Amino acid sequence: MSSESQTFTEKYDLLGCIQCGRCTGGCPVTVRADLNVRQFVNNAYDEDKLEELSRLAEIWDCTACHTCAVRCPKGLKPLEVLIGLRTIIVESGKVEPTVRDALQSVLLEGNPWEKSRAMRTDWMEGLDVKIAEPGEPVENLFFVCCTIAYDPRVQAVARNIVRLLNKAGVDFAFLPEEESCCGSEVFTIGEEGLFEMLVEDNTEYLNEFKAERIVTLSPHCFTTYKTHYPDLKNPVIHYTQLLDELLEEGKLVWKGELQKKIVFHDPCYLGKQGGIYDEPRRLLKNIPGVELLEFDRSRERSLCCEGGGGKMWVESTSTKERLADVRIRDAKELDADIVAAACPFCVLTLEDAMKNLGYEEEMRVAEIMELLGEFVEA
Repeated sequence: MSSESQTFTEKYDLLGCIQCGRCTGGCPVTVRADLNVRQFVNNAYDEDKLEELSRLAEIWDCTACHTCAVRCPKGLKPLEVLIGLRTIIVESGKVEPTVRDALQSVLLEGNPWEKSRAMRTDWMEGLDVKIAEPGEPVENLFFVCCTIAYDPRVQAVARNIVRLLNKAGVDFAFLPEEESCCGSEVFTIGEEGLFEMLVEDNTEYLNEFKAERIVTLSPHCFTTYKTHYPDLKNPVIHYTQLLDELLEEGKLVWKGELQKKIVFHDPCYLGKQGGIYDEPRRLLKNIPGVELLEFDRSRERSLCCEGGGGKMWVESTSTKERLADVRIRDAKELDADIVAAACPFCVLTLEDAMKNLGYEEEMRVAEIMELLGEFVEA
């Protein structure tokens, strides 16, 4: 049955829901917002209520972290009901200007940050970077997240991995400036038409390259390609998986040591959605001198930072403490020196929380690749 002919109930398998409430019980956002996922699923049975439900501000509080999907005993994805409701409001054109501008930027420039496509590879300046060409064989074809490509705060992720891979003698290449957004946030915002266009165009583009695999720098790109791009010819992995392989092969050599206590924050898109938990921890443990700590809420129970699900462009109406602030307080209680993540959105939200709490002099937030880059043997 085509999606066009499906009812809302059929499309999101609402009849499969047994109303157990585990989705709402596990949802991290419920502690600070009026979001009741189970109630939305229940109310969405009534097709006549859909437009009314789509106008409720709570649908924008969902971060698409997938905790509800992980906890659902029926294997459903309750969050997609909220995304479906967002689609209704997006199609009506009644979205916040920040959302509208982000979507328009993706359409015109291939990124949601209102930056020129011609600037997408500016981060490569001064580096020895091989640019991929269609049909030219390469083992590892890198896809750079829009945020990493354009935000100076996290460009070190891409720059450091180039330095590390060159040192390790790895065969790799990066896509040229024609690279476009994977559509992760477009999907969760609810712009179905634009997302379908991105899937079609990106699939055609990426399949032109003769690569053994595609390596993503962001968990958002990683899970989007693995979940929503069924026609990609090449397998997709996250960079922590590649570096874990190099670690096992003895190709990563560090200079110096880091006598710090590090706690790893599991990004929702890498852990709950991608199933990657051990690789980042092995990389951090391998840095000489590091003492690796664990949050009480880690792995499948990791606390969302609220950076995903389009939240970069939609402010919550709640005045209660942000989850990123809670996360940083938890790290402070552990006496951690560094909060490490493997996601650009997590780094930005957690660092903002650290500054908001006034912990800049006591703690650091860092992407794993930032840390590893500091110890690449010269």
